[in-house]
Amino acid sequence: MWGLVRLLLTWLGGWGCMGHLAAPAQAWAGSRGHPGPALLRTRRSWVWNQFFVIEEYAGPEPVLIGKLHSDVDRGEGRTKYLLTGEGAGTVFVIDEATGNIHVTKSLDREEKAQYVLLAQAVDRASNRPLEPPSEFIIKVQDINDNPPIFPLGPYHATVPEMSNVGTSVIQVTAHDADDPSYGNSAKLVYTVLDGLPFFSVDPQTGVVRTAIPNMDRETQEEFLVVIQAKDMGGHMGGLSGSTTVTVTLSDVNDNPPKFPQSLYQFSVVETAGPGTLVGRLRAQDPDLGDNALMAYSILDGEGSEAFSISTDSQGQDGLLTVRKPLDFERRHSYSFRVEATNTLIDPAYLRRGPFKDVASVRVVVQDAPEPPAFTQAAYYLTVPENKAPGTLVGQISAADLDSPASPIRYSILPHSDPERCFSIQPEEGTIHTAAPLDREARVWHNLTVLATELDSSAQASRVQVAIQTLDENDNAPQLAEPYDTFVCDSAAPGQLIQVIRALDRDEAGNSSHVSFQGPLGPDANFTVRDNQDGSANLLLPSRPAPPRQAPYLVPIELWDWGQPALRSTATVTVSVCRCQPDGSVASCWPEAHLSAAGLSTGALLAIVTCVGALLALVVLFVALRRQKQEALMVLEEEDVRENIITYDDEGGGEEDTEAFDITALQNPDGAAPPAPGPPARRDVLPRSRVPRQPRPPGPADVAQLLALRLREADEDPSVPPYDSVQVYGYEGRGSSCGSLSSLGSGSEAGGIPGPAEPLDDWGPLFRTLAELYGAKEPPAP
Repeated sequence: MWGLVRLLLTWLGGWGCMGHLAAPAQAWAGSRGHPGPALLRTRRSWVWNQFFVIEEYAGPEPVLIGKLHSDVDRGEGRTKYLLTGEGAGTVFVIDEATGNIHVTKSLDREEKAQYVLLAQAVDRASNRPLEPPSEFIIKVQDINDNPPIFPLGPYHATVPEMSNVGTSVIQVTAHDADDPSYGNSAKLVYTVLDGLPFFSVDPQTGVVRTAIPNMDRETQEEFLVVIQAKDMGGHMGGLSGSTTVTVTLSDVNDNPPKFPQSLYQFSVVETAGPGTLVGRLRAQDPDLGDNALMAYSILDGEGSEAFSISTDSQGQDGLLTVRKPLDFERRHSYSFRVEATNTLIDPAYLRRGPFKDVASVRVVVQDAPEPPAFTQAAYYLTVPENKAPGTLVGQISAADLDSPASPIRYSILPHSDPERCFSIQPEEGTIHTAAPLDREARVWHNLTVLATELDSSAQASRVQVAIQTLDENDNAPQLAEPYDTFVCDSAAPGQLIQVIRALDRDEAGNSSHVSFQGPLGPDANFTVRDNQDGSANLLLPSRPAPPRQAPYLVPIELWDWGQPALRSTATVTVSVCRCQPDGSVASCWPEAHLSAAGLSTGALLAIVTCVGALLALVVLFVALRRQKQEALMVLEEEDVRENIITYDDEGGGEEDTEAFDITALQNPDGAAPPAPGPPARRDVLPRSRVPRQPRPPGPADVAQLLALRLREADEDPSVPPYDSVQVYGYEGRGSSCGSLSSLGSGSEAGGIPGPAEPLDDWGPLFRTLAELYGAKEPPAP
């Protein structure tokens, strides 16, 4: 048999809500004990309607929310009820024997709004399903436990100042986590807590709007508005949340500029150049940014001629500057009006205008020491070329504006006239030529003239003087280039050989005004035809020129049409050559062939000169090498006595005769025959001296005295014939002069050697010292 399964949902204290239960039956055919055909009856599965559990319940014990019961259950304890699905065993538990379902903890709809469970009845002993499982849903019923919040708050908004009433500022939106489909827990109403009467909010949409007209940014720029959102439709007991909206009034051009004072006074020295800043003017405009940009202008023509005004880079200040040079002696002050105007004007606020203001300006010109002023900014003078030095060119004039009677001194700066072609009269300023000028060498002379006050040299000014050298016909015309050409011996009469052009360096004698004339007469080998344009054609006459080895030299006369007319004669070289049928040269005389090949006479001369120079260098180099070798050979043959011999042995002084043989330094050819007795020493003055010749009577003649002493030295046989260099490591013992140190000198004689060692025995190097200190004093009477 089968049983009917029912779920008993019982309201317990308002916690459980039973839905409609449909428990269709199911029958099986062929019930035991009833023969005959089986009767089939389809039994529907359980159909569970959703039911609700109130959220946020926090009771001391689990709350019964329903009961599960099956018709199979006879109360014998053989039926066991099972519950599976979301939260089964943790959030929801079932009594296996009775089928009672309990919720074990407080539920939060905002965390989970519903639970899907599966109910089933099985046999306790065999766990065989007694009924098919059935699914049902438990929904958590919402309560008003969440206040509204503004997820995007706090808000910042901007609205133009002077906006009309109802201008939209911003829309604020609050969210309520409660169920909007159940009751009024999520029905919100917006109100303004702070910010009245300036702003209002739409209760349903949360759009914030302006509530009063003509809000002025210059009065108050920022507002803090507090908006509240309350659920339960705004009724008593509803929860609420708030946010802030910072509303900033953006600027519009609703304020005209205004000068803080009606009169401005400035001063400027007269030497201030154009562009010099005189002063600043600022018209006050409380607006911001582009709405406060201003343009300044001078209204009166008197001020606009001498001054100009412009706006600075910030667009706020008016910069008053000098427009043209000022002159204190001519005008002491200027008065004019300046206007300040907004550059951007909003037509919506024209009623608050006009958006401009006017102020008066007075500028006082201060006197200052000024340098001399020239009568002209620059001078242009002319002078003909080839004029004699001292020719007047022109006059420069300057004056002291502060004191017109003060004298001025003029001078030409040297760097502007390095060739010293001109001079200037210091007092009058007249410029004269200092040397003849040549226009063909230099046309323009740019001088810098300095004018200085005699009373104050620091006050000086300069001016540029341009002097043009005028042309005169002083250059005869010439050929534009050297012409060296050829003609074929088979050329027809009248054939053009060469076009000749002229060059005239004079400006007046233009090259196109040069005339040509060639050889005249019936015997002329060539003809010159003037083209009347500064050129001429060299033609072959009706009678061809006979061939010859030397080229033809065709004389051509040139003259210009200047005043006076100048003439010159030039020569054109023409060679007669044998040509091919196509006109190319087949053979020609040597010079003509070289010319035709591109080597002129000048080129040949240059080549010969270079070859000669190379040959001269080779000869000079060989001669120098030979002279150097001869010098080396002579040096090798010289006497060894003139060499400096260096040896590492330490000599033993004059007594050492073994280390070095000094006889090698003696000239055997010039030595005298040896005298009987011990050999004489050549490095020590002998005892016997040649008597000195007395000084000539009369006044002393230095030249004669020197010649006498030189002759004595030459005739003295005791003087060595050559210089010997002797190097000793130490002073040997036994020297005739003894030690030269003053430490061992006797104090009785005051350091002068005694008779035992006369100074005359020291040699020729100490002759002067012997003459001064070696003479015996006469005995006292």
